[in-house]
This record gives sequence, structure tokens and C-alpha cells, in this order.
Amino acid sequence: MSDEFPGVLLVGLTGGIASGKSAVADQLAEHGAVVIDADLLAREVVAPGTPGLAAIVARFGRGVLRPGEPAELDRAALGAVVFADPDARRDLEGIVHPAVRARAAELTRAAPFGSIVVQVIPLLVETGQRDAFDVVVVVDVDPAVQLERLMARNRLSAEQARARIAAQAGREQRLEAADEVVDNNGSPAELTVAVDELWNRLVRLPRT
Repeated sequence: MSDEFPGVLLVGLTGGIASGKSAVADQLAEHGAVVIDADLLAREVVAPGTPGLAAIVARFGRGVLRPGEPAELDRAALGAVVFADPDARRDLEGIVHPAVRARAAELTRAAPFGSIVVQVIPLLVETGQRDAFDVVVVVDVDPAVQLERLMARNRLSAEQARARIAAQAGREQRLEAADEVVDNNGSPAELTVAVDELWNRLVRLPRT
């Protein structure tokens, strides 16, 4: 649990790709939550001049950098390497994930006493972080809805979308880790009601 962060309620927010995590996080922020997005931090920790970028270059070479100064990460080039090589992907995760967690911890410690801190972590279940949180919230959608939304959002074929979904933890595995489930199969208005109800439950919970 979040004994490391006294005085806050630490919430892990996760869900499958295209489930609506960002929409839920945005609404929780409107209620007053301190939101920390792991995807944004993953970009921050490999920005030009960071130790993270230096470690990536040391492991993968300068071919994963864009031309010019300051040198920036070429995500497409890096992706072509790591998605074709499981060992390379694990090496990349070994660089990025600890840096993201350290930065998230720093931001959590900076949150005001009494805050509800929501860390948005797409791979929370896959990376074994369930026990690091006071509450785990899973944004859930039916597989057919998820597939349709992902195809529309990312302009993917059904085959491409299924491959991305299959690369994550299964729906049942996420739901087993959940303390709270936000159903996002309906309309935006229905999601707003669900998030309002979630917030009302969260604010009643004790801060550690």
C-alpha cells in the first residue's frame, strides 16, 4: 500500500487500450485529484539531455535518435527494434519503467496533504504494481466496444487492433486486480455519472 506517501490516498487507474482511461482521469482531475500520467512521464524521462535517453543510446546506439540538436529519441526507429526482439523490449522497459516510477513517486510526495493522487498506468497489472496502491480503479469496456473504438481512434484494421489488445493483460486479469470498476460501455454522459459516483466513494476513504 501507500505507506511511503503518508497523508494521501494513492489510486492506480488502469484499463485496456482505448478503454477511456484518459477521459476518466480528466474528470477526476476536475473533481480535484492530482493526476500523474505514466505515458507522459515516459516521454519526460527520455527527453533530450536526460539520463534515460543516454541509457537508451548506450544500449541501442545512435540510430534511435533523430538527426539534429538537441538529439531526440526517434520512437519509430526504437519501436522497430524492440517490437521485433523481446530481449530488447525488456531492456528498454528496464530503463524506462524505473525512471517513470521514480518520477511518479517524486510528484506524489509533492502533492498536498490530504490529496487523492491518481496515477494513470496502462500496464499497472502487467508490471505487478497492484499492491503499491490504496485503491486500484479499472476502466472496463466490452471487447467488441474496445475493438471498435481502437480501430476508429487509431485508424487500424481489425487485425492490427486485435494484436494491440492481445499485447496487454486480459480483461479478466485486470478485473481481478480491481477495487473499483468504471463501466465505459455507454455514453459520455453515463461515464460522467460513473466517475462522479466513484469520486464520492474515494473522498470517504481514509488517507494513510
